Amino acid sequence: MSSSSQSILSTIIHHPSSHLTVTALAASLLTAGSIYVYQRSQRSSRTRALKEELSSLPPAVASTHSITGHPILPVRYDESLIKEQLARNIVFIGEEGIDKLRKSFVIIVGAGGVGSWAAIMLLRSGLEKIRLIDFDQVTLSSLNRHSVATHADVGTPKVVCLQKHAKAIVPWANVEAMVDCFDETNAERLLSGNPDFIVDAIDNIDTKLHLLKYCYDKKLPIVSSMGAGAKADPSRIQISDISETKEDPLARAVRRRLHKLGIGSGINVVYSTEKPNIKLLPLDETRIETADEYATLPDFRSRILPVLGTIPAIFGMTIATHIITSISGYEIEPLLHKHRDALYARLHRELIVREKKLFGNDTIPLYQRDVSYIFEEIWRGRSAISSAIDKLTLIRWDRNQPLSPQNCVVMTKKEAAAHEKISASPEEVYDKSVVDLVKKRFREEERVSAFR
Repeated sequence: MSSSSQSILSTIIHHPSSHLTVTALAASLLTAGSIYVYQRSQRSSRTRALKEELSSLPPAVASTHSITGHPILPVRYDESLIKEQLARNIVFIGEEGIDKLRKSFVIIVGAGGVGSWAAIMLLRSGLEKIRLIDFDQVTLSSLNRHSVATHADVGTPKVVCLQKHAKAIVPWANVEAMVDCFDETNAERLLSGNPDFIVDAIDNIDTKLHLLKYCYDKKLPIVSSMGAGAKADPSRIQISDISETKEDPLARAVRRRLHKLGIGSGINVVYSTEKPNIKLLPLDETRIETADEYATLPDFRSRILPVLGTIPAIFGMTIATHIITSISGYEIEPLLHKHRDALYARLHRELIVREKKLFGNDTIPLYQRDVSYIFEEIWRGRSAISSAIDKLTLIRWDRNQPLSPQNCVVMTKKEAAAHEKISASPEEVYDKSVVDLVKKRFREEERVSAFR
């Protein structure tokens, strides 16, 4: 230290007022330190008491058949520690928002890659009452995408696995595990209790449809997971109404079957606009011809597809985020979607005019909603002849057969004008690739129509 610095320090120390300053500073530090040590001691004491209480609880139990679920009884937990654990969420959505979330009840059907992440993130975020429904067990292949499963959990029911790990993360929560398979016969029992939200994370399309139809009819808020298989781009994942989904084969299959059940919209879904990687699809094993067709199989299970573990996790966390923000009142402005009602109205008018001109029909057996279904779901908004997407219209495929969704195609206006002049069978006029595509789409529609 320099002589000048020593001189300044000596002056400060020996100055009469400095003694008071140093004494006050030391007293303040001592008081603050004592408070900190006391608070830390109290927190440690409460935490030790909690751990002792947790260790004394019996192991988690869940039903192994369709009788009832067994919740782990919530532990009495110090409110200050709960708020400390939820501090970041409280800052984000506010005390009132967290209070609403803590008092809510969510049911999750399907506890695999999507459902497990939705469940764990809801619980971590403050939800205190949840029911988990799944009949399946943890397998080694589950470990690439399940939110909490370990090697020790292999062979145990997925809902029990989630229940056990949730106990270690949020011991104050009421987590009910039901080892059961959802169907129409047990819907009322499994979905009882006036849930604030239901999550559909089912990978069987028939079961998924039963759940969606039940919730739609009962006006139960539901958010559904679409296809995460054979996809890898997280930037394409979004949430919207089922009627607005694009480029998701499973969403298309669900839309088409919901349409047959009289449901066109009103169900929120998480989906990806990324086209599935066709090279990854197990074509030979499942008799799948293209990525667009795989989800129309009557008993489709998404587990037959290769899955990059991060994608179902993002699906699940997107669902959890949607529920958290919806319940807490945190407003999110969704992406704007183009509504094409004017286009459907024009296509419908043109089809009526064409039927009148060619066949003398004053009316047609198709409404505007049928026209939109044919245009979007059967033909994906593209010409059956050239795959063009501009200046499109609708026309009968075979003039000798009545107009119906299985005898109506999309063409450009120029192609339709040429098609009107055909008197022979279309199979005799068009290339084999075009004829095969039309037959394939009509077969798809025939299968979907049989699912009513």
